[in-house]
Amino acid sequence: MNKQTLFTFAGIAVLAGALGAYVGVRNKQAPPVAATMPAGSAAGTAGTPVETLFAETMNDPAGKAQALAQWKGKPLVVNFWAPWCPPCVEEMPELADLAREHSTKNINVIGIGIDSPTNIAEFATKFKITYPIYVAGISGTDLSRKFGNSAGGLPYTVLIGADGLVKKTYLGRIKFDELKADLAALKS
Repeated sequence: MNKQTLFTFAGIAVLAGALGAYVGVRNKQAPPVAATMPAGSAAGTAGTPVETLFAETMNDPAGKAQALAQWKGKPLVVNFWAPWCPPCVEEMPELADLAREHSTKNINVIGIGIDSPTNIAEFATKFKITYPIYVAGISGTDLSRKFGNSAGGLPYTVLIGADGLVKKTYLGRIKFDELKADLAALKS
C-alpha cells in the first residue's frame, strides 16, 4: 500500500470518526427501555438486545463460527469497533489489559468488528488482539443500535451483567476509570 493510499484511508477514517462523534453528541438519547430489560424478561419474549446478541453466531477472525450464547450468564463488556476507527484502535490495548485483569473474576471482554472478514482478520493478526473478536460486518451497526446506539457511532461499548441486564452503555473512547468502577459495582 503506498503512502497516498494510506493517507487517503486515514483521512476517510478520521472524517468517519468525527462524523460519528458529532452525530452521537448531537443525538444523544437514553437507550431504549428494552436495552435495560433482563434477557427473556417479564413477558418471556426474546428480542431484547441481549437476547438478540446471544442468539447470534459470528465468525472469529480465523473464519470459525462462534455462538455468542457462550457468554450468557456471565458479566460481559461488548465493544463494537472497526479497524478504520482511530479511537477504537487506541482503546484496544486497555481493553486487552482489562480482559486480562478481570479474567479470574469471570468478567469477559469481547469485540464485535464492523468491517470485512479480511480486514478484521488482518488487523487481529497484526495487532495480536488477546480477547475474543468476532466479525459482524455492517450488521454489527444494526446490533449496536438495538443497544441504544442511535447514531451508529464507534466505538460503542455495552456492559451487560450476569443477570442479562444492560448496566451501562458508552459511546466513544472508553474512560477506563469509569468502566472499572462500573465493573466493581456489578459485584455489589
